[in-house]
Amino acid sequence: MKYSYLGKSGLKVSQLCLGTMNFGPETEEKEAFKIMDAALDAGINFFDTANVYGGVERRGWTEEIIGRWFKQGGGRREKVILATKAYGDMNDPHDGPNSERGLSAYKIRRHLEASLKRLQTDHIELYQMHHIDRNVSWDELWGVFESAVNQGTVDYIGSSNFAGWHIACAQAEAKARHFLGLVSEQHLYNLLARLPELEVLPAAEKLGLGVIPWSPLAGGLLGRNALAGTGARSTRSAERVEKHRSQLEQFSALCKEIGEKEDVVALAWVLSHSAVTSPIIGPRTIEQLQDSLRVPEVSLSEETLKKLDEIFPGPGKAAPEAYAW
Repeated sequence: MKYSYLGKSGLKVSQLCLGTMNFGPETEEKEAFKIMDAALDAGINFFDTANVYGGVERRGWTEEIIGRWFKQGGGRREKVILATKAYGDMNDPHDGPNSERGLSAYKIRRHLEASLKRLQTDHIELYQMHHIDRNVSWDELWGVFESAVNQGTVDYIGSSNFAGWHIACAQAEAKARHFLGLVSEQHLYNLLARLPELEVLPAAEKLGLGVIPWSPLAGGLLGRNALAGTGARSTRSAERVEKHRSQLEQFSALCKEIGEKEDVVALAWVLSHSAVTSPIIGPRTIEQLQDSLRVPEVSLSEETLKKLDEIFPGPGKAAPEAYAW
């Protein structure tokens, strides 16, 4: 496994991040334990979760599974760079009107305490805002995050689903407070979702954030089984395959030509961007995990990258040159 610094921090994380969203709803606890053990054995030290993972009726389920895995000991907690998130509604009746999505200082404090309890740990390496909250000032946000960092319950702060200008504002306000600010941005990015190349990726790279792409396989659409139909788990998935069938067929042919599986190429392409630190893989089984492990070793040729641009056109350039002079 290869490792990279997470943004401008001195923290080194594996170039693959283990996503845990499937743990609970899709993957039973015993299998989840096996996947986490195998990931750690393979050198993946970066695990990502969120307080809402587990489904609408079981918010926090995934964090609880990870907590029980940590509880087994064997250095598991000490070896993991743990990332979780806050923003969503946790269905806690005690929150009253503050149960809605958001990032108030009140909510962050309560949700951080609850995550620590579920995860059975006393600290979190990367605490992420799961979405921008336009109703909360950066004075309020940086105030509560500085407190968490100073208390040692959180090491670093990250964002997720932020626009480029949100990142710029966050970093400017943090600098004014002599605070490190954001070290990462978790964002939707894949061959079929290239709009982040306009502003988010350039902003992150310029301002010292490592980008952690979520859904790098477009929900399985860029996986090896998409065209065969075995990767389509719903009518909506099947409709997406039909919508992009021409592109996917060209993509599959290119992958066969270079002797690589579709998911490996899609992940290697995401990782090849200079702003990207670690794409999130979300295996439901040990086999799916093992298939992804060699991605950091795969280097795509300039010719292959050019053909991928032709199949999946991006904006071409960063803003404003992509649409102006």
